[in-house]
Amino acid sequence: MQNDEIQITTGENPSQTAVFELNDKTIDYETSKNLTYSDIITLYKGLNVISEFYDVLGAATVTPTGICAVSLGKTLEEAVTNVMDSNPIDFMSSTILLTNEVDSDLAKLLKETHIVAAPKFTKNAIEYFDTHDVCYVTVKTPLKDYKKYLSNEVLVTPLGTLTQAPNLSELDKDCFKVVTKIKPTVEQVEDAVFAWKVAKHVSSRAIVIAKDLKTTAISQSLQSASMEYALDYSCDRSKEAVLASDTNITLHDLNVAAQGRISLLILPSASKEIVDNADKLNMAVITTGFTNILY
Repeated sequence: MQNDEIQITTGENPSQTAVFELNDKTIDYETSKNLTYSDIITLYKGLNVISEFYDVLGAATVTPTGICAVSLGKTLEEAVTNVMDSNPIDFMSSTILLTNEVDSDLAKLLKETHIVAAPKFTKNAIEYFDTHDVCYVTVKTPLKDYKKYLSNEVLVTPLGTLTQAPNLSELDKDCFKVVTKIKPTVEQVEDAVFAWKVAKHVSSRAIVIAKDLKTTAISQSLQSASMEYALDYSCDRSKEAVLASDTNITLHDLNVAAQGRISLLILPSASKEIVDNADKLNMAVITTGFTNILY
């Protein structure tokens, strides 16, 4: 896309107007329809999380309020089926982002979504979307390069203007530690890394439950009820699953996780009380050394 200014009819609400300005930090993409304010915010949130998995087959569903579900798969169709299964209600009206080419068979699974974003679409997929009036966005900039386009985050308030660098945190092998006597399996560690990458982009207080590289519950923007909400939503799917939190947890949280039969927790850090009780509950704990708060 060329650097110019696009006037959007309305902003987040009909009473608001908004201007969409492309700049040197704009990725290369094409869209089949004009995007609204909410569409752009949703795509931005989705690209942030799906770019974490640029080198595998993955799918993420997102709404303006946050991330709904994320999954990896042996095929792109499996990843899509998994996010549909993880959160079927929000899937129907979500924006879905994919790491690989969309063909006509996959397009048929996506006709009820709001927007489909992917690096490439086959000719038959485009014809199908056009026929069914589905908006699709071709992200031409490689997902592996997406983070290079992230700029400082700016929030202008009556109190002053806040500016901070983008969150480019990555797991560090020197900080990534198993702190319990109970040791996780290789598969559990893979799920833990996956869940941590998702939680990084979920509004705090973030709880992400995952198993087999698929989220079974995502809780965000809650306080004391966040853990309970995620486990209630995950239900039986929390058995032997991994739980990622963007902040440290309480002993009460640990007991709630144990009741949900969580097998592994990945946390910024853990007190001796948490570690000792996790061992008693036959749960493993991994600490990362830093938080990922997102407001």
